[in-house]
Amino acid sequence: MSERYSDNDNARPLTGRLDRRTLLGAGAAGAALALTWGRQGLAHAAPLAGPTPGWGSGVRIRFFAGGNEGDAFASIVFNGAKQAETDLGVTVDYVFSGWDVSKMTDQLRQAIAAQPDGIAMMGHPGDDALLPLAQQAHDAGILMMYQNVDLPKVRAAYGGGYIGADLTPQGMALGNQAVKQFSLQAGDKAIVFGAWGQPGRFFREEGTATALEQAGLVVDRVVSPPEAASDPNLLTPLVTAAYLRNPDSKLICQAGGQTLSSTPTYMQAIGKGPGDVVNIGYDLSPAIIDAFAGGWVQLTSDQQPFLQGYLPILSLALSKKYGMTPLSYDTGAGFVTPSNYQPVAELAKAGIR
Repeated sequence: MSERYSDNDNARPLTGRLDRRTLLGAGAAGAALALTWGRQGLAHAAPLAGPTPGWGSGVRIRFFAGGNEGDAFASIVFNGAKQAETDLGVTVDYVFSGWDVSKMTDQLRQAIAAQPDGIAMMGHPGDDALLPLAQQAHDAGILMMYQNVDLPKVRAAYGGGYIGADLTPQGMALGNQAVKQFSLQAGDKAIVFGAWGQPGRFFREEGTATALEQAGLVVDRVVSPPEAASDPNLLTPLVTAAYLRNPDSKLICQAGGQTLSSTPTYMQAIGKGPGDVVNIGYDLSPAIIDAFAGGWVQLTSDQQPFLQGYLPILSLALSKKYGMTPLSYDTGAGFVTPSNYQPVAELAKAGIR
């Protein structure tokens, strides 16, 4: 199991929040709460005899998975959403965007025009781009949830919950853990890839870079283009160029699981073997598990994308059916390392972690 984000060496495994109920119990818990509300006379909540399978029947949701069908991260988000659809009985239309923020924005316009009961939207386009569309959804009575990238201005203005990691603390924690775990010293060099220049998306990577700099490291920030999330090979020349500029770099941090999974390709491109350079980043996937096993990856921060699929749908169903407040949940679970990756390996390969 991954470790909780903490500078405490004795930090226990994170078991979850939301009253520490298990994920599979969340739907039943929602139905039980709905029963209580119904007995208290909530106008539009019919009393239930107990947790009823398919209690979300009739709720229509448009769900944004972020990337392309089958990509390393979006596929786990999709799996979580499909599980929620099955558990709750809601009707879900899925949207794949290839991590293209312009495409996401256009698809959100189309989603609002379709008038579903709720939309679960990736936050990658940022506050400024999505504020007017969030207003349209609000005015049309469409419930909104956001996942993966938070939109604090949008949510403050028009409501909605956020399901995803708390990005800046997650990034800072990864940088601090790397310094401690690999005994990095002031003056050591690091390369950090990130979404600089993409509004709202670079907070996590900036947190990592800042933590490294606070420890005295010299950091080269390199823009990771959004297209690399769909085609990690696009990053190979950028990794090569960055390393040629800093051939004594001790650490490379990737901006996401899609590119972290291609670490063996990048290291071979610069003529390095397993462990010659410390490689860290975010997320899990079968390819990242293989990279751990081969010694290519040394540290990753797990943000549990399965929950980023499941919980937005659960929240929208609870809000639509029973008038409940939108959920907000920090999905950041902690760190996966060469010493603890094996317990989560099968879950990663099953598309759950």
